[in-house]
Amino acid sequence: MSGAAEPKVYGWCPGALRPMMSGDGLVVRIRAPLGRLTAVQARGAARLSQEFGNGLLDISARANLQMRGIREDAHEELIAGLRDLGLIDPDADAEARRNVLLAPFWTGHDDTRAVATELSTALTADTGLSLPGKFGFAVDCGETPVLQDTAADIRIERTGGTLILRADGAETGKTVTRESAAGEALALARWFLDQGGAPEGRGRMHRLIARRGPPPAHAAPVAKASFTASPGAVPAGTLAALEFGQMPAATLEQLADHGGIRLTPWRMLLVEGAGTLPALPGLILDATDPRLQVVACTGAPGCLQALSSTRDLARELAPHVPAGTKLHLSGCAKGCACPGPAPLTLTATGTDDFSLIRNGRAADQPAKTHLSAADLRAAPELLTEGS
Repeated sequence: MSGAAEPKVYGWCPGALRPMMSGDGLVVRIRAPLGRLTAVQARGAARLSQEFGNGLLDISARANLQMRGIREDAHEELIAGLRDLGLIDPDADAEARRNVLLAPFWTGHDDTRAVATELSTALTADTGLSLPGKFGFAVDCGETPVLQDTAADIRIERTGGTLILRADGAETGKTVTRESAAGEALALARWFLDQGGAPEGRGRMHRLIARRGPPPAHAAPVAKASFTASPGAVPAGTLAALEFGQMPAATLEQLADHGGIRLTPWRMLLVEGAGTLPALPGLILDATDPRLQVVACTGAPGCLQALSSTRDLARELAPHVPAGTKLHLSGCAKGCACPGPAPLTLTATGTDDFSLIRNGRAADQPAKTHLSAADLRAAPELLTEGS
């Protein structure tokens, strides 16, 4: 997209041991074991966020808990507190490798939990495996996959009664067992590196597959499955959405009174065993809430890359987004909150200056330019006019 300064691309995501500076302080991202916080861990994380940061917590698209506004001089003390809660990896490299997302509906010792546990342990131990910073694994072994629309480079999922290991972007995969899945996933990660998938330390599996296809042994058919999460009751408890993926730390603390908490890639929390949940700041409990159709990044001033604020405008435009359509509001052309195409995208190209992209990404060619927040509030039909 022309007309705006090129945003800085880091090529890696923040962790807890390797935080990233943003406009409101350090961003500290916690990869909770099995994507789950016990009630004690949730209360502890909320307390630490309030003590050492600005008291705002995000849920990332990889189902990680993200603390915002952490003071640089408090980082060491924060890590000590998180380590006491069992939420810190041995070192920053192990933290980066253990990029494992699992379907949040696992139960007991089912395949999803067992495979994810073994894979996480193997990745932590494999000090010789040097993967790109954003390279990730998805473990999705339930009866029907729920993570196929979620970004991941290596997938372990089920087709019928069979576990399949699949390279992202491939139409076929390799049959594995519960016992062999983790080892085969690491072997596929090494194949990715051996095939030149990460020149200069960056790269994603789907780009490699587009160039050369999957390994010859990956010939098993894969069933396609689409899943849309909604707030409400599920067999494991209750799903609660977060407005733009963010909540006050006090909300997490109060939710811990209702059960253990699983983090999901849909910017929702699954509160284990909860039948109902109270209305708390930042929560969306109504599946018809129009804010569920809008994705918005942190925006300015919280993000150093953002050229304009985003979330106030997103709130006001939400009721005007047509049913069944998604609006992505991005503070810059990186489109971090929604890397893929969206039916409607507003990308900031300057202070209070937005371009409208239809059926594309934040950096794609716009259909309209130089729209101000006042223009859009006064005439929200500009979003769909002429489409």
